[in-house]
This record gives sequence, C-alpha cells and structure tokens, in this order.
Amino acid sequence: MLGVTTALRAAMPSGAAAGSIGHAAPDFALPAALGSNVRLSEYRGQPVVLSFWSSRCSLCARQLATLDRYYGTYRSSGLIVLAVSVDDDAQHAQDYAHAHVTAFPLLLDPAKTVGRAYGIERLPTTVLIDRGGVVRFLHSDDGAGDESYVAQIRALLDDKFGGL
Repeated sequence: MLGVTTALRAAMPSGAAAGSIGHAAPDFALPAALGSNVRLSEYRGQPVVLSFWSSRCSLCARQLATLDRYYGTYRSSGLIVLAVSVDDDAQHAQDYAHAHVTAFPLLLDPAKTVGRAYGIERLPTTVLIDRGGVVRFLHSDDGAGDESYVAQIRALLDDKFGGL
C-alpha cells in the first residue's frame, strides 16, 4: 500500500493550476473536432481524465497516444478521457484530429477559456477528476506513461475519494 500512496502523491505541480486540487472542476461545454459538443458535467459520476494539448506540441502527441491506450484499457470500468486543444487556430486542431484519431473526443478551445479556468500554464497538462467532479491530481508534463498515472486512475475508478 505504501507504493500506491507514494504514487498517488507523485507529480504535484506548482503554479496556479495546483491550487485547483481538491476543488470542484470548472464545468465547460466545447465542440469536438470530430463530432458534437461535450459538456464536462454530463460525466458526473464517472472519473474523468482531462488533457490540455496543442497540435504543435510533440510531447502532447505522445501524451494523447498514451491516454488513448489507457482509455482502451479502462473505459469499460467507466473512465472518461477528454482532450482540450488550446490551439489559436481551430483548423490546426481539426487537421490534427483528422490525422490522429483517438477513441475519446478532441475538443476545441481556441479562445482558451477552459485553459484559463483550469490555470493551465504549460503543455501538456493533465487533470484527473473524481466521480464527484473534484480535481484530485494534476500533471504538467508528458509523463502519462509513468506508473503514478495508472495508480491515480485506478484510485479514481475505485472511488477512493468518496466522489458522490
């Protein structure tokens, strides 16, 4: 159990985004690059991985590919993955979405309103939200392949936070 506890505390970021840990995740509605609009609050009751990315960020591309694998593994357990593009030009994000299809929605936020609401300062940044809509973990890196991510996702799936 000590290993899981250590992993759950790993990657605590500094900066504005870190202040969101333990607080309600800001709700939003954004259009998907491929598909319809998505509203975060529609997924209340399910753990959500929210990743902020840009089509011009090579680290983000690796992050999205890793999250796609996690989604394939854990979606049957209720995991939701949403990825928010902060590209200035929505067309760049749409072109990326057509060229790099994921099993989860790639959302468009060219005005960066959602990125500002979450205090995103660097890319990629990943926010892990519990079933009750509370931000539990935040990573400002491309380390989704790190075992701490898996431990944190499993903690959210096991509802170790009393999310509802």
